[in-house]
Amino acid sequence: MKETVDSTGASHGNLKSYTTGFILSVILTLVAFGAVMSGGMSYAAVLTIIFSAAIIQILVHLHYFLHLDTSSDSRWNLLALIFTVMIIVLFVGGTLWIMWHLNYRMM
Repeated sequence: MKETVDSTGASHGNLKSYTTGFILSVILTLVAFGAVMSGGMSYAAVLTIIFSAAIIQILVHLHYFLHLDTSSDSRWNLLALIFTVMIIVLFVGGTLWIMWHLNYRMM
């Protein structure tokens, strides 16, 4: 199968890219699961491993399954994703900030 691009600029992957993405996702899930189930690491180390694996897995999904990269064909899709993430961070961060200040002032 050859990777194709339609008129909207979205590329479609091939079997190799989907298989690579799936295998990386399974490995990252097993790393996080193994860190929790091992029981031999500190709480901070387990949280660091889980968050690192989660961030890497998000990037794997964006690249291998949603086909977002820095190529000129999908640049607008990438910009839309970055804008969406910024809006979500503003909403969630602002909500947490307001709730923390309300809780602080109520105590």
